[in-house]
Amino acid sequence: MTEMVYGTVPARGGDPVLPRWWRTVDRWSMSAILMLFGVGLLLGLAASPPLAARNGLDSFHYVERQLFFGGLALITMMIVSMMSPSLVRRLAVIAFGLSFISLILLPFFGTDFGKGAVRWYSFGFASVQPSEFLKPVFVVLTGWLMAASQEVGGPPGKSVSFALVCAIVGLLALQPDFGQAALTLFAWGVMYFVAGAPIFLLVTIAGGVVGFGVLAYNSSEHFARRIDGFLSPEVDPRTQLGYATNAIQEGGFFGVGVGEGQVKWSLPDAHTDFIIAVAAEEYGLILVLLILALYTTVVVRSLFRLMKERDPFIRLAGTGLACMFGVQAMINMGVAVRLLPAKGMTLPFVSYGGSSLIAGGIALGMLLAFTRQRPQGEIADIFQRRGR
Repeated sequence: MTEMVYGTVPARGGDPVLPRWWRTVDRWSMSAILMLFGVGLLLGLAASPPLAARNGLDSFHYVERQLFFGGLALITMMIVSMMSPSLVRRLAVIAFGLSFISLILLPFFGTDFGKGAVRWYSFGFASVQPSEFLKPVFVVLTGWLMAASQEVGGPPGKSVSFALVCAIVGLLALQPDFGQAALTLFAWGVMYFVAGAPIFLLVTIAGGVVGFGVLAYNSSEHFARRIDGFLSPEVDPRTQLGYATNAIQEGGFFGVGVGEGQVKWSLPDAHTDFIIAVAAEEYGLILVLLILALYTTVVVRSLFRLMKERDPFIRLAGTGLACMFGVQAMINMGVAVRLLPAKGMTLPFVSYGGSSLIAGGIALGMLLAFTRQRPQGEIADIFQRRGR
């Protein structure tokens, strides 16, 4: 507890891996992540039995699967967080190649599970969503490319990363999955801004995004329907947004009581995209504020640690991962309260989903690896020496 209050102790050279990891990892962030997973299990107990009943399965079938995949995600997170940044970078480059190929082949071998968007590979016993795994490794690859471009005689990393993000956004839009496309583009934009992109270029890219949105609205019925539903002054109470809005209003400050909520019987995605509506209805604003505080803890503590980091690759990749994690949570909750159009995006480490949980474990493991305290001094030391 003393170290959690006053900070971790820098690693010593000859320490074994596990003690060194325990002293240098951000335990506040790790505790918040574990609490998010616990909240996800609690809400899964409330939201998934109606779905299991509709599918003729045991009441806690989906809870058991979430516990299994969540356990794998936590183990993966711990293992990745023990790796060095250079090892994380090498593995991320390999994983990006595999994920990118999987995304290209998705229209030919993927399935939509009746949801109108081809996003998954189905293997019978399980399904995999390649975009979930592509996001974190793309961020790490982009951080490496942008950091390399800052070196004297370095490669045109920013241009290469821009070409890659355009290709990824195009592939995601074809599924269509505009939510993941927007999140990937946002993470790239944040990293580009931190790397020193000119404001004019960022404004130009933002204008291009708006133009693409107009084109998508005019050419995609799926996209137009969601935008029209979001802009409509009246919410159809028989839609998912209508059920979610009513559930949040019914919950109030303290909720209607554990197991007393009704939205889980009406929403087909109550255990995934609209899990926050279940939390708001049964546990009220209190639990929602706790969830917000946990996400804020991870993002803010990670960014503060990264501000002190000397290595530009670690700063860029860590910033991209932290912002992507926080913004995905904001998008999911924003959709539920009708601040954003429906996106079909899970709440990280809380919603049900094998791909989402394991990919989230990889992303957070990378973030914890990048924010570990290393015996290097802080970036402020460089400016102090320059001023002498």
